[in-house]
Amino acid sequence: MAEAKLPSPATVRDIMVKNPATLERNETLDIAEDIMNLGRIRHMPVIDEGMVVGIVSQRDLFRSALLTALGFAKRTERALKKNIRVKEIMTEQVVTISPDATVKEAARVMMDKKIGCLPVLEGEIFVGLITETDVLRYVAEQ
Repeated sequence: MAEAKLPSPATVRDIMVKNPATLERNETLDIAEDIMNLGRIRHMPVIDEGMVVGIVSQRDLFRSALLTALGFAKRTERALKKNIRVKEIMTEQVVTISPDATVKEAARVMMDKKIGCLPVLEGEIFVGLITETDVLRYVAEQ
């Protein structure tokens, strides 16, 4: 009698977004904001020579929107954002995960660290991004 083989747990590689939108550290905030708004993206890894050096979130952009709160006109705010570089607002301490980690492990890390995404690294090379939405989609489809 053959033993029933249990399916192996899904890995990050199975559900991650491959080739997600990324930024370079010297791009300006207006470009980051445009890409994020047009693509309805909440997190963008900052890449330098294939390696993750930071991450920019929608929250980081909201903080930069303080310019508006301080009374700057929309046109002035846009002009100021053309002079602010991604490297000035990005989070540099990035939590990452391996593509071979399980989806459960990725979910646990995001919950424990209170973050919405994990850049996926193969060695030190950026290969994808897994977000809380990817994890929820996976759970909903199972």
